[in-house]
Amino acid sequence: MFDLDARKLLGVPLTASALTGGADSAARGKRQLSPAALAAAAPVTRTAFSPIVIAGFVRAIEAALIAFVGMLAYYTYVFPAEGFRWPYIVAIAGISILSVVAFEAVEIYQIHAFRRPLRQMARLLSAWSLVFLLAIAASFLLKLDLPFSRVWLVGFWGGGLIVLLMSRSILYLLVRQWMRDGRLTRRTVIVGGGAPGEALIEALKDQEDSDVRVIGVFDDRNDERSPTHCGGLSKLGTVDDFVEFARRTRIDLVIFSLPISAENRLLAMLKKLWVLPVDIRLSAHSNKLRFRPRSYSYIGAVPVLDVFDRPIADWDVVMKWLFDRIVGGLMLLAALPVMAAVAIAIKLDSRGPILFKQKRYGFNNDLIEVYKFRSMYVDQCDATANKLVTKHDPRVTRVGRFIRKTSLDELPQLFNVVFKGNLSLVGPRPHAVNAKAEARLYDEAVDGYFARHRVKPGVTGWAQINGWRGETDTQEKIQKRVEYDLYYIENWSILFDLYIVLMTPFALLKSENAY
Repeated sequence: MFDLDARKLLGVPLTASALTGGADSAARGKRQLSPAALAAAAPVTRTAFSPIVIAGFVRAIEAALIAFVGMLAYYTYVFPAEGFRWPYIVAIAGISILSVVAFEAVEIYQIHAFRRPLRQMARLLSAWSLVFLLAIAASFLLKLDLPFSRVWLVGFWGGGLIVLLMSRSILYLLVRQWMRDGRLTRRTVIVGGGAPGEALIEALKDQEDSDVRVIGVFDDRNDERSPTHCGGLSKLGTVDDFVEFARRTRIDLVIFSLPISAENRLLAMLKKLWVLPVDIRLSAHSNKLRFRPRSYSYIGAVPVLDVFDRPIADWDVVMKWLFDRIVGGLMLLAALPVMAAVAIAIKLDSRGPILFKQKRYGFNNDLIEVYKFRSMYVDQCDATANKLVTKHDPRVTRVGRFIRKTSLDELPQLFNVVFKGNLSLVGPRPHAVNAKAEARLYDEAVDGYFARHRVKPGVTGWAQINGWRGETDTQEKIQKRVEYDLYYIENWSILFDLYIVLMTPFALLKSENAY
């Protein structure tokens, strides 16, 4: 067994800078997909739920329910007769925490357990009863001179059991519906057909209670080397086709079935796929080369090597959502008086609407509608940004010149953050679809440009507070923006977001490129 790092084996550190070059050739424009690919992409796919987050919420809810039942039994029977007694409060808290630990030990906080009501309820009964036996034994062994009411104990045990069984029944119904809706399945694509691809697909199909749903195969090889069907699934196209396919439907996981020895092919494909917001894994199922055990992660029992993870996932998504709604909401409230003053000034300065709506690239290249204060004369507004605003641009109004220089025109995007949810407070700035640098579209001017769309765009960003805001008329300016955007994506954290928000007002003082 070799003590190797899978990424080093590929010959590169798999980072954004290592994989630029050719990354956007597949993403640029819309490719014509095959009928099979169009059919596979056609079903409406809802946003996936994270099993890790669901399990975390279940833990918290069950701990709260247990504590509630314990307190209800205490205030119903003990408190009227004995008054307040802190040992009961301590016991309730201890049993609540110990129950969650016991349920974790018997593995009933897994999605597959939520889908099996009888098995999980049998384990729940055993673990719940064991918790009370342990609590009674601890009280006896420690010789605590604090006899608890037997009626309270029985009421707590029986009432808690009923509440837990009811909550698990509701959870089972919810999980079953989410499975039907595809929210708890990982929509998976296999890259690489032939015998290795078929073996991988069969191994995935053999997994019990697997959340992986393989929807198709993509392969750059011709039909002689890679047949049109693999493991009962259709070959939907080439790797270039997959980039367009992933823009049209939700894809959660990509697994390469290619052997590690095909280093050049792997690297060429990764250069095309790293721009997508998906998890990328390399199958080790049929590879003869073996790494140390901790190098692998597992999909069921199928070993894989982690190549890329989506930048923000699981609890990070929840934290960023809360940050956007809470901090963004507070900023919106604070900005309302300023926004009202700007709106009045725009209305007095020139005819036309106060707000200006523009189509821009959002998460995963989706087109989103972004709000801004109108800064141009109404008959000269450029919704597609075919021509960037330049210094002393005659299309810009007097008020528009001031609000663009101070970035006050961007304040309505807080509505996008708080109410529409298609922008984040912090992230790469969204660009208009036809924006150009030196007469070239941004994705033509910068390799890997579309990788900045692996996260939601933001009102402010790392590039902006480092001086790269305003006009992007040269290739160097847009290149620098993308570099800072990719650094932000690869190093994201809530504290990083908070730092960027706090530094943004100081960055606005440097306005030489904003007009």
